[in-house]
Amino acid sequence: MSTAILSPKTTKTNWSDVIEYPQSGAKSKLLLEDKNCRYTLMSLAAESTIAEHTNPRNATVNVIEGQGVLMLEDEEIVLGSGVFAFIPANARHALKAVTNLAFLLTLSEPVAGSNH
Repeated sequence: MSTAILSPKTTKTNWSDVIEYPQSGAKSKLLLEDKNCRYTLMSLAAESTIAEHTNPRNATVNVIEGQGVLMLEDEEIVLGSGVFAFIPANARHALKAVTNLAFLLTLSEPVAGSNH
């Protein structure tokens, strides 16, 4: 289990202090986790991908900077600074960074009846 950057007593950080782009692929940093949500900073190098997968939790993507494409089921969603996207639990999705891409990934509590 990762150590969170923030805690209920330290509730602020600046993106410029925590965004670090890897040479290739993706890097994740756990910002905060409580009994309801997990907040993770995702940083992807340009041209990196996250393969199609599902998750038993609802998720949101809040793009901080960069450009990319989110494939959600059969829909292509163009990602850019300021874009917010909702990914329903168990929906197929994949992501490709066009440029260096940073976003806040929030996972909600598991959907009732899931095994995760």
